[in-house]
Amino acid sequence: MSYISGFVIPVPTDRKEDYRKMAADAAEMFRAYGATEIMEAWGEDVRDGKVTDFKRAVQAKDDETVVFSWIVWPDRATADAAEKKMEADESMKPPADAPFDMKRMIWGGFAPIFEMGRQE
Repeated sequence: MSYISGFVIPVPTDRKEDYRKMAADAAEMFRAYGATEIMEAWGEDVRDGKVTDFKRAVQAKDDETVVFSWIVWPDRATADAAEKKMEADESMKPPADAPFDMKRMIWGGFAPIFEMGRQE
């Protein structure tokens, strides 16, 4: 069964294109490591919650937009192997001027418990 790496990232709103380009470049590497699908979604309707929400989760500032991303892997073994390879791959390290704050990024690995095919 597939395995999902999920991310929530605060990105300076005025650096949207920088982030998109960086994500597109990284996607090529993820594919090379076995990813079957990569999604980068720019927050357009990210509402404030009563207790918590996406913005608070990453301490997004007023001039930042929340990005919700995920990578689909064929299975956890592929995701784990890719993570080890990426940790050793200098080209996967974000540059000093990366268009997001890695310290406020949240991420995790998820095993699907229900899955329905994409409607194209």
